[in-house]
Amino acid sequence: MTESPLGGYDRLVIKVGSSLLIDDSGRLDGDWLATLADDIASLHAAGSDVLVVSSGSIALGAAALGVQRRRARLAELQAAAAAGQVKLVDAWEAALGRHDLATAQVLLTPDDTEDRRRFLNARGTLAELLKRRVVPVINENDTVSTDEIRYGDNDRLAARVAQLVMADVLVLLSDVDGLYDADPRAAADARHIPEVSAVDERILAIAGETRTATGSGGMATKVQAARIATHAGCSTIVASGAAAHPLDALSDGARYTRFRADGTPASRRKQWIAGSLKLAGSVCVDDGAARALRDGSSLLPVGVLSVDGSFDRGDVVSIRLAGGREIGRGLVEYASGDAEKLIGVRSEEIESQLGYRGRPVLIHRDELVVFEHEQRN
Repeated sequence: MTESPLGGYDRLVIKVGSSLLIDDSGRLDGDWLATLADDIASLHAAGSDVLVVSSGSIALGAAALGVQRRRARLAELQAAAAAGQVKLVDAWEAALGRHDLATAQVLLTPDDTEDRRRFLNARGTLAELLKRRVVPVINENDTVSTDEIRYGDNDRLAARVAQLVMADVLVLLSDVDGLYDADPRAAADARHIPEVSAVDERILAIAGETRTATGSGGMATKVQAARIATHAGCSTIVASGAAAHPLDALSDGARYTRFRADGTPASRRKQWIAGSLKLAGSVCVDDGAARALRDGSSLLPVGVLSVDGSFDRGDVVSIRLAGGREIGRGLVEYASGDAEKLIGVRSEEIESQLGYRGRPVLIHRDELVVFEHEQRN
């Protein structure tokens, strides 16, 4: 047994392709799913956070409703997704329940990961589930999405989820064991590529010329997903899930391709925040709040002296001292109107001030960067 490529990661996103879960008759392979659940339970028991992005709802629903997928209208596919999603989540709940792991269904659309406010809402939900040691089972909300905005066999959705939760590694399980320099089904001399240091135009071109046997994603969407994830500081592994215990198989020598990330999720996010060119407004903080920020704390409303500009929740704002010097930037948790009402307010008084229970911080420490020396304008 070799060292597992999943060892040492605190937060993992596991994407499961429909070709692994569903057979040609549209039935779910419960025996295989049970072995994957065993692997996930082992990671979970070791202290890792695990999120699952699972395809399969349309295939399951199509079989149940008698829908012919290849000739189906969009409405028929969406109806199949609605019927199949119940069966899919039930299967995951039963498989993980054998290990006393709680599950939660999360359905996302592209807008949920692209729009900043929806992004924060989705991230907050997933963070709370992980805090409670729940395994989220995530799928695209095919009942409201259209074929023009489909992610593509959930590969890119999984990458966006990894970006959203600041995962350390994304594992894409399908019917292929990684990236080859040519289509291995067509070229006998195709060579497996064990590691990719950067997803450049050459890698994208190779991926566009290779194929997988089933599923709607193909290798191109897997490489595009790896590009999204690695840019966010999340390493990506493309591996075959055909064998039983597919995650454990990686430590037993199963072949895979690793796409290495440049930096960590936290560092990449902070680089993006620090480099934001469009600032929606600013907040002025007192010296005590400034010291707390430099020590790694979140920005609490009690330390805010004033609010300037018109901004929405999720916008990037400047953090300044009373003299005007910018000391940092961050994603604000409240729109400017509510932020003004919270100036100098203690966190436990937020609900009485706003009339609803809001977040205890104005800017969370994971969503801000503090400048060490230079003044920015």
